[in-house]
Amino acid sequence: MNALNNLFNQPRFGVLLLRWTLALLMVLHGWAKITGGVGGIEGMLVAKGLPGFLAYGAYLGEFVAPLMLLAGFWVVPAALLIAINMVFALVLAHAGHFNDLTSSGGWRLELQAFFLMTALVVAFTNRLGPNKG
Repeated sequence: MNALNNLFNQPRFGVLLLRWTLALLMVLHGWAKITGGVGGIEGMLVAKGLPGFLAYGAYLGEFVAPLMLLAGFWVVPAALLIAINMVFALVLAHAGHFNDLTSSGGWRLELQAFFLMTALVVAFTNRLGPNKG
């Protein structure tokens, strides 16, 4: 029972589990961009008056940054990059859905909100600098 109590009394393990979950789920979205391209995102950016080359940031936010989270490399910048990526996704692709519910009563943007908030939690619960402890 003591070993079980020790396992569930480890906030660092919980943060690691959250970080890896975010990374694994997000990298799948990145893989879809790698195999399918970012043309749709580019079109949405241009329609909003933004430069189309920003679409390539999806590769960073949805593939490179999650791999960094998995490796534990530059965790805070990687998590913040994912959060920025999600803000772009919300503004570009989901701006008209903020008040929508699904047929089962859930918020239509719950997945996007979960990715955004999880990325922020990962960023805020990790330390920068030499005393990463």
